[in-house]
Formats: sequence, structure tokens, C-alpha cells
Amino acid sequence: MKKVLMKELPESTIYLLEKQGFVIVSTLDSQGRIHCSAKGIAAIEKKGMIYLIDVYRANTFNNLKRNSTISVTAVDEHQFTGYSLKGRAEIIEREKIKKHIIERWEEKVTRRASNRVIKNIKGEKKDSHHPEALFPQPEYLIKMEVEEVVDLTPSNLKKKEGIDG
Repeated sequence: MKKVLMKELPESTIYLLEKQGFVIVSTLDSQGRIHCSAKGIAAIEKKGMIYLIDVYRANTFNNLKRNSTISVTAVDEHQFTGYSLKGRAEIIEREKIKKHIIERWEEKVTRRASNRVIKNIKGEKKDSHHPEALFPQPEYLIKMEVEEVVDLTPSNLKKKEGIDG
């Protein structure tokens, strides 16, 4: 099988992905149907590598064991922009996850919980539910090699300079 080279990620893609609380990860189930789930990004490398944390060892895990095809989708509803990244995934077991990746994930979870508390204090939200505090430790890491970046921004809304389509 021909090896596909990783696709370097544009700064605009990295920026949008880093703003997301979560992304939609799509894999293929045993019958070739699409399975989608929400996952958190632990780290992004410009060279085309994305590290996704999965706190459960369920459908996504089993799908990737059978078929490494993966896509990650993120949108910014306010800006009406988004990206779908297509590629291949590798499963990294918990004990082999590098310490700095776990630390970055823990920082993101803490930041999300803190932002929720601040919004509650400011009266922007009335919900005292903090689901981040209930997250179990990551079961494994999904290491994705991006092969294609699809810009989901409608062509009539793209800026003339700097955004490819």
C-alpha cells in the first residue's frame, strides 16, 4: 500500500482547532458505516500530527483497531468557518502516552472547568454542572496523521488572501 505523506496544517486551521472544546471524530464501524463521537485535542503539530484524547475504550477504539481511517471535524458557528481533516490513526496505549501530552490535556480540562465557573459567577450561565470534573483519566491516545485538510468555509465567505479552498 502506498504511504501518503502528512499534510502540513495551515495556521488558520491550527488556530480554529485550538479554540475548540472538542472536535467530532469520525471512524468506520465493522459494517463500513460512519461512527461519530466527540473527543478532545491534546496537542497539534504543524507538520500534520494531531493527538486526541479518548477517556473511554469503546466504539472509536474498536473501529480504529479494525480500520485506521479517521476524520476530525471542527466548526466555528460564529465565524461560519470550519475544517475537516482526513487521515490515518494509530492507537497509543495509556502507559506509552508521553507525559507532556497528558499534562497539556489536564491543563485544557482545568481551563474548561475554570471558564465554566467564571461564567457561572458572572451570571452568564446558571448551570453549576461541571462535566469536566467527572472525566476519567484517558484510556488511550489517538495519534492522527493528517493527509488532507478540507476547508468547510463557503467559498463566497473566504477572504481573498491566505485561505485556500
